[in-house]
Amino acid sequence: MTPKTFKFIMLSAMYENGGNTTHRLLDGHPELFVYPFESQPGSKYVNDFMSSMYPLKYRWPVFPSTATAEEMYELIIDEEGKVRSKTPYVSKFRDADFQMTDKNRKNEFVKFLKGKPLTRGNAMEAFFRATFEAWKNYKRTGKEKAYVGYSPIIGVDGDKIIEDYKGNGYVLHVVRNPFSAYGDTSKRAVPLSIAHYMTGWVNSQYFAKLYAEKYPKNFLIVRYEDIIKDKIGTLSAVLKKAGISSSKTLAVPSWNGEVLKEVYPWGTVRIPTEEVNIQTGKELSKQQLDEIYQRTKSYIQDFDFVNVCKKISGK
Repeated sequence: MTPKTFKFIMLSAMYENGGNTTHRLLDGHPELFVYPFESQPGSKYVNDFMSSMYPLKYRWPVFPSTATAEEMYELIIDEEGKVRSKTPYVSKFRDADFQMTDKNRKNEFVKFLKGKPLTRGNAMEAFFRATFEAWKNYKRTGKEKAYVGYSPIIGVDGDKIIEDYKGNGYVLHVVRNPFSAYGDTSKRAVPLSIAHYMTGWVNSQYFAKLYAEKYPKNFLIVRYEDIIKDKIGTLSAVLKKAGISSSKTLAVPSWNGEVLKEVYPWGTVRIPTEEVNIQTGKELSKQQLDEIYQRTKSYIQDFDFVNVCKKISGK
């Protein structure tokens, strides 16, 4: 049985800020339907002043008013999910035992929307509900109360998510110290420059602070550093605000309830520990650390990263 009331928790985090780690820690929770990959709900019709800063797939979608239910489904980018279900041999998750066809999910999506207004809120509810109806080997507990998605930087659209679900929508935004975050970003094959990355990082935290003040019951901020220090305690405290109980499963990352030895390939952060977090920041050069500090110092103070950053850079 699926919950009649759609309670929705969307995870947000700038790249390499711990979003994937948090997503995998929530995975085994008995009260949560946790999306298997990054949700990437954006559409090509997203077009605003942030469209050149962040990939459209990470944004909350925009649909034409004339779109049919079938067209709305196809407009949802969902790159990781659709690639894995349509062409699993080219997916980085090819080894994950994921039994779902895109055709079946689309049928469930359209069936859910039949007779309902074709609003964005209804469309995204249909998307998440349809995923778990079509996912044949998903391990249900029968205790599920809410659906969880994760899309990097989607907190910049936090107001839209919260307004679409009128009290039953939550954004959980994860923030990590900028030194360690960039340390992991720099390990990518084609990393962003410090100027590019930190502009996105600062903008993401700006909107997180703004919406946390505007929607204190529904936009929740948690530091990655606090999560890795006390996974169960930190995550239980924020989940409680969404009406979700604590669970010992929060202590370890998993996928469909199967414990993962490391978060990769679900995220760049492989081992989520305090020691690794500090060491990752220390891998940067003094010049890199100085530039990052100059670009983010006010947020370092706002999010109480001063002690963490001193361990990394001495500042």
